Amino acid sequence: MRRSREEADELLDRNRGIIDETGLGLYALELKTTEEAIGFCGLTRTDLEPHLPDGTVEIGWRLAERFWGQGHVTEAAKALLIHAFDTLGLDEVVSFAVTTNVRSTSVMRRIGMRHDPVRDFNHPRVPDSHLALKRHVLYSISRSEWQALASRNS
Repeated sequence: MRRSREEADELLDRNRGIIDETGLGLYALELKTTEEAIGFCGLTRTDLEPHLPDGTVEIGWRLAERFWGQGHVTEAAKALLIHAFDTLGLDEVVSFAVTTNVRSTSVMRRIGMRHDPVRDFNHPRVPDSHLALKRHVLYSISRSEWQALASRNS
């Protein structure tokens, strides 16, 4: 179900407030050339106890399908990891996706994250009526891993 204009505006206002307060949130992605909105990418605190402890920060994204495979998410996610580790001083960032979401897990690997199979989980908000969407893989990267990767690439 789609949000009404008022609901969407309320959600964006709430998100802006969270970004201003914490430095975390979902940022709109737009094409540099046309400023067309193409999706979002951001850092958020997860709320998935007991699978992910309180305070865990997730990087996530959504992109309109016609923009898939063009490097937009990878570029934005790399910039967000710089923000997460260099500006916010986080110790770790995680990301998770349905086990069959090869596009997202490929981005996770491209930005330096590694699969952490011990932390894979059944998403508590996915109903049992959708078993194919329940199991999620978890990828993570620590600040020291990011710094080592950044020094190799400079």
